[in-house]
Amino acid sequence: MLERITNYLKGVRGEVSRVSWPTRSEVISLTALILLLVIILTLYIWGVDGVIQSVLGFLLQL
Repeated sequence: MLERITNYLKGVRGEVSRVSWPTRSEVISLTALILLLVIILTLYIWGVDGVIQSVLGFLLQL
């Protein structure tokens, strides 16, 4: 059992060494892009929600 765990951990270490990690500038630029997209999507959903709320409010007053 201990040998299987050891072999597994060696395999994990070998796989992690082959990963191509992003550079600091790539991480910063992609994080900024994700934040921008989250802000844009939030504003879009807020706008659609406001329109739907206005339409439903109008229909309920009829």
